[in-house]
Amino acid sequence: MKILSTVKRIPGGMMVVPLLLGATINTFFPQFFELGGFTEALFKTGATAILAAFLFANGAQISVKQAGKPLYKGTALLISKLLLGGLLGVLVNALFGPMGLLGITPLAIIAALTNSNGGLFAALGGQYGDATDVGVVSIIALNDGPFLTMLVLGATGLASVPFTALIATLVPILIGFILGNLDDDIRVFLKPATSILIPFFAFPLGAGLNFSQLITAGFSGVLLGVITTVVTGFGGYYTYKLIKADHPYVGAAIGTTAGNAVGTPAALAAIDPSISEIAGIATAQVAAAIIVTAILTPLLVSWLYKNHKAKAEGATS
Repeated sequence: MKILSTVKRIPGGMMVVPLLLGATINTFFPQFFELGGFTEALFKTGATAILAAFLFANGAQISVKQAGKPLYKGTALLISKLLLGGLLGVLVNALFGPMGLLGITPLAIIAALTNSNGGLFAALGGQYGDATDVGVVSIIALNDGPFLTMLVLGATGLASVPFTALIATLVPILIGFILGNLDDDIRVFLKPATSILIPFFAFPLGAGLNFSQLITAGFSGVLLGVITTVVTGFGGYYTYKLIKADHPYVGAAIGTTAGNAVGTPAALAAIDPSISEIAGIATAQVAAAIIVTAILTPLLVSWLYKNHKAKAEGATS
């Protein structure tokens, strides 16, 4: 059976297929892998540790001469993600009020569009880009959580910058970077891990999702996911083109919604009770956007990659 080659033919397949398998099992058999020990760690709860090893291996692939690239790439994408999500949310609120447009609340728009899935970005960066693209995760980790949403909503005085989350993401990359530059043998030794580990952290990431969230949110939640991928995905792509990144299609990998963004509406409601009525609706919509963007963003990156490759081949022929 040609399982591996079949999976690789699917856009972003090494990430998408294990993720969807994990989500499917969690939806219909949520306790299937809750056996404890190695089984639960590998298939249910181990995404963070495996992703950390993936970041470590990719950090070892970054040459000291390339160290500045993840910084400016990540900063450009972070600003793009914040501006697009913030402006769209504020615009919808100004024109249609707190209940939003087509049932999509401004709160859900800002929460979904300003947060990104770092694990998915790292996987797509490793598959379609290079180690400097994976290193971008250490910068875009700043949008992980409610801080940027609060910033956009004018609540910065009640929030704190998640520097600990940024540092926690940066350390594995930094240690790998140091070791890889001290010893080329370490860089060579760790290189296979930059692709081998992708499905191993993709499956448990999927095992944290549930397709019933799509039903709860309905059409508005699915539409929010599509908007997030299209608006911030293409925004990231053109941002990468603007800064003349080597792999502009990887910029579109920013078009996702972070898993923990689902808690953002409730966190904001705890601070500002005036939005408590719409927090529940926004939570369901953001949950749906997490699933939809996890499916659509790899497809968008793959399509842009193929389009870019076809144009390059046409120009040389």
